[in-house]
Amino acid sequence: MKVFNIVFCILFIISAGLQYNDPDPLLWIPIYLFGAFISYSAISNKYYTSLTLSGIMLFLVYAIYLFFDKYGVLAWVTEHDAENIAGSMKASAPWIEETREFFGLLILISVLLLNYYYSRKQV
Repeated sequence: MKVFNIVFCILFIISAGLQYNDPDPLLWIPIYLFGAFISYSAISNKYYTSLTLSGIMLFLVYAIYLFFDKYGVLAWVTEHDAENIAGSMKASAPWIEETREFFGLLILISVLLLNYYYSRKQV
């Protein structure tokens, strides 16, 4: 679990740095740094279960919003035939940006869930 958290701590820090040029960096930099903090804390054997659970709930609500939003994942699949979202670094359409954000949240939620589950086993 330690190697898992080292990898994701580094990936979340890199992701936060890449958000600098994003249309909404003030939202996404803290989101990814939160994931990095939880992963770093787990590396140090410090588990903030209530903080982790709060992050899971908050990010899950935001992911649901991004799924059903006008330019969200559902629109990407139904109206745009699941167009390639990784073809270019620049998001040329709003549904590409929101779909990428949705999948970023899924990764973050997954890491937080694993850490939450693991922390519960440690108690």
